[in-house]
Amino acid sequence: MFGQMIEYWFLTGDPSYNDVVTEGILAQISPTNDFMPTEQVRSEGNDDQAFWAFAALSAAEMKFPDPPDTPKTKAPSWLGLAQAVFNEQVARWDTQHCGGGLRWQIFQFNKGYDYKNSISNGGWDWMVDSVLIDKEFRVYDGTYITDNCHNVSKIQWTYNAGTMLMGAANMYNLTDAAPKWRNRLELVLNATAVFFPPQYGSNIMVEVACETQGTCNYDQPSFKAYLSRWLAATVQLAPFTNDFIMPKLKASALGAAGQCSGAPRGNTMCGRKWFQKQWDNNQGVGEQMSAMSVIQNNLIKNVPGPVSLQKGGTSKSDPSAGTTDPNTPAAVPRLLTRQITAGDKAGASILTGLSIGGLLGTLYWISFA
Repeated sequence: MFGQMIEYWFLTGDPSYNDVVTEGILAQISPTNDFMPTEQVRSEGNDDQAFWAFAALSAAEMKFPDPPDTPKTKAPSWLGLAQAVFNEQVARWDTQHCGGGLRWQIFQFNKGYDYKNSISNGGWDWMVDSVLIDKEFRVYDGTYITDNCHNVSKIQWTYNAGTMLMGAANMYNLTDAAPKWRNRLELVLNATAVFFPPQYGSNIMVEVACETQGTCNYDQPSFKAYLSRWLAATVQLAPFTNDFIMPKLKASALGAAGQCSGAPRGNTMCGRKWFQKQWDNNQGVGEQMSAMSVIQNNLIKNVPGPVSLQKGGTSKSDPSAGTTDPNTPAAVPRLLTRQITAGDKAGASILTGLSIGGLLGTLYWISFA
């Protein structure tokens, strides 16, 4: 969510939400500046921590205003926050099972500690050699260490494909269009065709694992947001992909806009099934995020590409970030019995408000683009 709000500012130039976005991200960094806040860490997975790092990286690459210092403390840099997560997750790389990879969960007491899933990883060489990516470069959900990762859950999610796509696009750009990375980029991009079924015109994004069946849980409606974000970023990093990607972003945005306009009078929530012309009676933060992302990312060609530490970046590097924090915070025993507070419950309302405001703002800017 906060990563998308950073992109909203970058794509539209509207700073209306910058202060609350900065406040929201800083509220999650924890005393050790590694996105493991005490109120969330008992259930936090490697993928959860990584998505906060993605938001921080977006802030650094898009030159989002730096966090403000307080009278007592110096604020961490966006880049330093992402580096802390990287350093901590490198230390969790598990070579004892399946030849490498990160587990889904950080702590042994959480269900899924024995599962290595694609979204927690993204390490290209290890994943290509594992069962998580097949020879057609379809990206599957995950595999259990109990059989040394011989079997795989062949569910395909948009955000898994998007993660690998973004990684390949960055490597293609970083290596000055090396043939190896162009080949991988093209293969994973072609494999995303599964999410644009021909029965809907081959250009409208569908979460095929659950959307048409009506089985999506609370998290899964947000997955299309990430593929939308990373398809747009790929156009910047690898311009040769423009003709493949932009028609899909445009058609999907038109479908999403239709799902945002058919709800009962006074309801500003968006639906889920972009291939339907009428509101599908689904609504939630995930639906808002996905609609907002695909609509606003049609503006991607109006903005410059990402900066780097060497080229235009202003966020300061902290290579040692996260290296002094133990993998298991001392606060865990208290967290196991901690009660949910009113502040925790208020968070969902804040996120919903942000997504509605950002979506309406994006529609305004799109109308003048």
